Amino acid sequence: MTDFSTIYKLSLVALTCFIQACSSSSCPVLECWFVQEKAGRGGGLTGATTQEKSLIHIKTDPNGQSAESQRAPADINPDRIYSITDPSATLCHRSLNPPRGSIKKPQCEINPFLPQPSSLKWVAPLTDSALSPIYLQADWFSSALQGINEQICVSSITRAPTGTKEQSVILSVMSKTVSVQARLGKPVLLDCGFWADPSSPLSGSGFAVEWRYQFRGEGRLVLAYDGKTDRFAETQEKGATLDIEALHKNRNASLVLEEAKVRHSGTYICTVYLPYLLAQVALELEIVEPPSLSIHPSPLPLTVPGQVLSVQCEASGFAPLSLELSWEFKGADGTTRPLGSGSVSGHREAWDGTFSQSSRLELDTSKLDLSTGGEVTCVAVHAGGTRRASVTLNVIGFSAPSIEDSMAMVGVALVLYGLIKFVSWTFAGSGSDEADKQDKKEK
Repeated sequence: MTDFSTIYKLSLVALTCFIQACSSSSCPVLECWFVQEKAGRGGGLTGATTQEKSLIHIKTDPNGQSAESQRAPADINPDRIYSITDPSATLCHRSLNPPRGSIKKPQCEINPFLPQPSSLKWVAPLTDSALSPIYLQADWFSSALQGINEQICVSSITRAPTGTKEQSVILSVMSKTVSVQARLGKPVLLDCGFWADPSSPLSGSGFAVEWRYQFRGEGRLVLAYDGKTDRFAETQEKGATLDIEALHKNRNASLVLEEAKVRHSGTYICTVYLPYLLAQVALELEIVEPPSLSIHPSPLPLTVPGQVLSVQCEASGFAPLSLELSWEFKGADGTTRPLGSGSVSGHREAWDGTFSQSSRLELDTSKLDLSTGGEVTCVAVHAGGTRRASVTLNVIGFSAPSIEDSMAMVGVALVLYGLIKFVSWTFAGSGSDEADKQDKKEK
């Protein structure tokens, strides 16, 4: 019994060690670029930047293994090897830690960061004298990371005591919807969340969330919320909301657009402010709506061999702009062959921002060998999917009927022959009866 108890305890210890080893190995060692600006060259020119390879060891426990105990790769300066403690484990996301030997790598950049008061009116100094707190006297960095296949993007602000390379995450902003596609008229969710170190003196003085939109150099404020005073800033955007309860409870700052419109396509920036700190992530939203197709005339008129028939396909209500129109013909034997793109018009923009485009096809039954008829199809290839519209082409008066048509004609002839024989028999019977009656009267 004692031996069984000992084995049981050893098994528990082994299992605990295994779980700890797995949890510690689940956080990645990230290859990053350390980017910083050089001193300006004068004359109002922007200072150049330098890039150095760096290595970041992620851990969730501040007492875990540090970066200094790791052997530095030959091509990385030991001064550019850092250790980041992230209690939220956001930086341990699986897409930031691909399998060994994987070709795809997460993107990572680290920069020096200078804490400074925010330009937002809600931010107040942490001291009555309006002096920066001693807590800010440290080395600060900002890190921008994007996982493989755009599964997550993270922006973190980290703090390291002066002269050390042991950084701690103070603020992280993350999104799991780096690239979003949505249909017209449907609600859209743009994911954004944040984590702030509860032990930091900066996290207890309020926060603010701001969503901005940018497209082709133009931008606008979509939504801004002051978490300290629980109020929204006035904006011109309609139909954009936050879940305030989820924001305060779970730090969920996701933006909801109640009804997607074409004008919503673009870049959205989610920024979270703490006093002296800010971090932000950028998301791409694309409104993708496939076209609606219609063919004119429909149905097609009966056609004789050698006739030229004009057919038009109209694609409408699609976004974005790119569209490929083409034609196909499916004969009576079931084979399909292309007819080309026809004469394609330019794009036309509707009031709601969607586009329309048409293609005109000239069907020459003598040149295209369409004498037996078939099905004419308009094909539209778009980012929202491929759409098809078809009409039936009936050709009459052709010289070489098919076997099926010949059999049908024989059948019709037999029916007509039987009908004629029946009528003739009926009239012949009636005539003989009238003759018999006449003979009886004469007698």
